[in-house]
Amino acid sequence: MSEETNDEMMSVINNSTDIEAIEASSRAEYDIQIATAKKYPRNLSRIRDNVVAIATMNKETAETCRYALPRGGKTLSGVSVHLARIMAQQYGNIRVDSRVKQITDKQIISEAVCFDLETNYAVKVEVRRSIVGKYGRYNDDMITVTGNAASAIAYRNAVMAVIPKGITDVAYNAAVRMITGDLTSEDKLVAARNKAITYFKDTYSVTEEQILKAIGVRAMGQIKAEQIADLRGLEQSLKDGDTTVDDAFGLTFDKTQPIEAKKAGTKKEAEKPLETSEPAKGTLNLG
Repeated sequence: MSEETNDEMMSVINNSTDIEAIEASSRAEYDIQIATAKKYPRNLSRIRDNVVAIATMNKETAETCRYALPRGGKTLSGVSVHLARIMAQQYGNIRVDSRVKQITDKQIISEAVCFDLETNYAVKVEVRRSIVGKYGRYNDDMITVTGNAASAIAYRNAVMAVIPKGITDVAYNAAVRMITGDLTSEDKLVAARNKAITYFKDTYSVTEEQILKAIGVRAMGQIKAEQIADLRGLEQSLKDGDTTVDDAFGLTFDKTQPIEAKKAGTKKEAEKPLETSEPAKGTLNLG
């Protein structure tokens, strides 16, 4: 047998030994964590109280705990990834991991695993997001942003599949009550309504009509406490990447170009005469 063959065999044996050592180390790590979890079981009442206390610590925190997505003239809402992180932290004896699993020509695939060490119950969740838009495949920046958003959504879905709904609902409802605040008088309701509408107009250059359509109402007077909560949830969803400006309001912009190129293009547009610099109706002003 040649020296080269011997070297190859030794390499295979060494690699096999390394893999076995890593697997043994991982098993030992899990065994220790499971044993610790069994020794110090969680207190559900204390967890519930702690999650509610953190979620309602202030209005800004409460607003991050809810997402809202316009779909077919209705608004889908629920627990945001921020509340899921608070719950995972307070639930204890739990391991959560999320990552981008694969990037194809048209999709980015993220995966999250949530493992309850105390009950030995694990859930794996996969989330797929498109990386192809009106102008073609997204640029690298947007693919990274989309991947982070997909991983966050996968994380949330995995955690919500493991932590009991009874705890989730209590924290979520407490956060919603703080989000809407005291809207018992007409003056307070109008002030909250105007503030929410102004935010979307100024931040995303959308019209009042587009905002009303997104939350499924036809007139400003129909915006009540529930719709204000939806608007604040939509604000959080856009920040977290749960939805896009295009999906929420029907606006589009070119995600195939680098962010620097978009900014440069916007600057050039701004330097044009007034009659030629007005953005086309229904497009997103990135300035």
